[in-house]
Amino acid sequence: MAKAARGIRLLSLVSWPASEQQTFLADLARGNARLPAHQYPTHDFSDARREFDAIAADADPSHPLGIYLIESAHSWSLAAELLESLGTPRVTDLSVALFGKPDHSLPGGATTREAANHFIAIANELDRELLAPSEQVAISATSLALQLQSALDDYFDARVITVVLDPDLIAKAAAGPNRIRLRAGAAFSDYDRHQLLQHEAFVHSLTALNGQQQAVLPSLSLSSPRTTATQEGLAVFAEQITGSIDIERMKRVSLRIEAVAMALEGADFLQVFRYFQDAGQDAVESFTSAQRVYRGVPTSGGSAFTKDTVYLRGLIGVHTFFRWALKHDKLRLCRMLFAGKMTLADVQRFEPLFDSGDLVAPRWLPEWVARANGLAGMLAFSLFANRIRLEQIMDAETVVDL
Repeated sequence: MAKAARGIRLLSLVSWPASEQQTFLADLARGNARLPAHQYPTHDFSDARREFDAIAADADPSHPLGIYLIESAHSWSLAAELLESLGTPRVTDLSVALFGKPDHSLPGGATTREAANHFIAIANELDRELLAPSEQVAISATSLALQLQSALDDYFDARVITVVLDPDLIAKAAAGPNRIRLRAGAAFSDYDRHQLLQHEAFVHSLTALNGQQQAVLPSLSLSSPRTTATQEGLAVFAEQITGSIDIERMKRVSLRIEAVAMALEGADFLQVFRYFQDAGQDAVESFTSAQRVYRGVPTSGGSAFTKDTVYLRGLIGVHTFFRWALKHDKLRLCRMLFAGKMTLADVQRFEPLFDSGDLVAPRWLPEWVARANGLAGMLAFSLFANRIRLEQIMDAETVVDL
């Protein structure tokens, strides 16, 4: 399966080159903004899809590894079909099958879109002038690369992950097992530095590196589409538990979810671009945000690449799982989530395989999960705090009395 999936680089193949951004912004500056019309190359993954079908047919659905193989092969097959459909509305349906959409329900009944609008409203109410001066100082990509490289070399006591600048990257950052790319020329904040370290390096890269240690299941090193919600949820949870996330970050994540909903409802690229501008993003970041929504699909409205809906859903899912693990004396499973790229259901089914040694424990762990006592303390407080209903607190004086 790992061999068959090797060429299915979903995010790389749906993304636009930097030239699309340059053309759009140049037209915008001349007052002639036009819908981007990126021409995608043609792909044929029919051989890989046949291999995935054969793998799923041969796998034992009564065994934890069999379930993993069946679900993973199906996910890769959908991703392959999506890449074969680039530039067409069909990508939307396949994207929804892989990542969901904004109106999917969360634990507790609210939808992902409702949760996103909650965070947007809170962020809009807060005064950005309350930010500390140090939080408003821009860090260059070159400086940030040096800082991240130093922190990673210290962590591994060796050069295991290399931080590089990429002039063709539209996103601010992207992570692989042994390389983290930063967009050359971009400006970053101090919060960005902490977020990238915890999110990209200590979740996405570490789970890939640990997955490479799995002799029985080397595909745990791969970014399978079915693991995206858990991976991104774990990465945002890491930002949260280490104090590396700020309300503006939550707003950016939430704006993308609302933008996906707008696109599905018919908004075109220009309307979504202006939505991000109205929300306070500059032209470069507004393009970056809008292109995430229209990767692989027509930009004229009614279609969307829905991956960004997984961030909040994944965060809430991972947070809920960690609290469940504490309550049922299974915090060990939280550490095992770093043994490779897997879903929350996978790690529960794999527990006997970790016990038998067929799957090995993660070689590398971020400090916040390695220190089980600190993690347990935070989760214990979270479990109790969730029992307090704000609507039962009548006024500020009641809070003080409490």
